[in-house]
Amino acid sequence: MVLAGKGWPGFYRRGRATMLALRVIMKIKSATFQLSAADIGACPAWAWREFAFVGRSNVGKSSLINMLCGKTNLAKVSALPGKTQLVNFFLMNEAWCLVDLPGYGFAQVTKQQKYDFSVLIREYLEQRANLTGVFVLIDSRLPPQRIDLDFVGWLEGRGVPFALVFTKADKLAPAKLQANMDLFQEAAGPWLGAAPELLFSSSKTGGGRIGILKSIERALQQP
Repeated sequence: MVLAGKGWPGFYRRGRATMLALRVIMKIKSATFQLSAADIGACPAWAWREFAFVGRSNVGKSSLINMLCGKTNLAKVSALPGKTQLVNFFLMNEAWCLVDLPGYGFAQVTKQQKYDFSVLIREYLEQRANLTGVFVLIDSRLPPQRIDLDFVGWLEGRGVPFALVFTKADKLAPAKLQANMDLFQEAAGPWLGAAPELLFSSSKTGGGRIGILKSIERALQQP
């Protein structure tokens, strides 16, 4: 894992109280769907801090969200990629929000739908004041994909804090997983000012769940 200043604010705080607090992983006591928004104007007016999850349409985003929440059907998992077409808000522990953004890069939708998806994602990430951080999901089995590199570069250019989550980690040996994570970071290097936090996940085994929740917990401890 790489902890770098580009990620959530305050990664380099190392006070005794902070370190003691991080030894206990956040427990998800409640996770409830709140609403779906078709555009930025329909997003809820509340004070909850939000963590957005986004990635290519077949990267396993819904399965990862369900794994994090400890539920099997909170986020709808479909055999057809591109099913999520709205911004979906889930209230966690009645204290913060997990936001499921539409997938990007799926070919079997109309050109108009592709345009609508890109506008919706862009407007949320650029305009949403509640946004605290973004988790960009990357398929760990694949070599660096241009669409993922372009998206990461777009986030970097707009100063949006993000971490990379390499999904489907159970499909690879640990050494191969690490090699693919390093390869993506190297490929993304020209677009990045500093290395983002690198995480992994397996919706099948639950691997990586603690790392993602700790990343969120660190961000919530910041002002």
